[in-house]
Amino acid sequence: MRDDCIFCKIAAGQIPSATLYEDGNFRVILDLGPAARGHALILPKAHYADLSEIDDDTAGKVLPLAKKMVSAMTKALGCAGMNLVQNNGEAAGQTVRHFHMHIIPRYANGPKMVSWEPGELTETDKASIVEAVRAEL
Repeated sequence: MRDDCIFCKIAAGQIPSATLYEDGNFRVILDLGPAARGHALILPKAHYADLSEIDDDTAGKVLPLAKKMVSAMTKALGCAGMNLVQNNGEAAGQTVRHFHMHIIPRYANGPKMVSWEPGELTETDKASIVEAVRAEL
């Protein structure tokens, strides 16, 4: 836990939150600036700045917890779908440097979110990207 991290303090229970779920590794809270009714955040209790820092054991627990939360929230809220969003870095919209995953309920006829205009993947870009990424693995 880091003393200068608000999400560490929330995950540890030092700052009150509307907690939907808690176990030894995570706290799931309602987002105070929700994109939709029921918007929640999965917060690990240990501090990781982003996905590149999270340890494999914790990372392996995030998606099963998200699945559990999506199932419960869909039934409880009657939403038509869910977005799972995980931002890494300021350029990607990460505003708090503590790994977290957004669970955003989607309702019929609700606002468009998490969408983009499809671009084009050229053969040159495809080859270049594949080569560069594989070299880093």
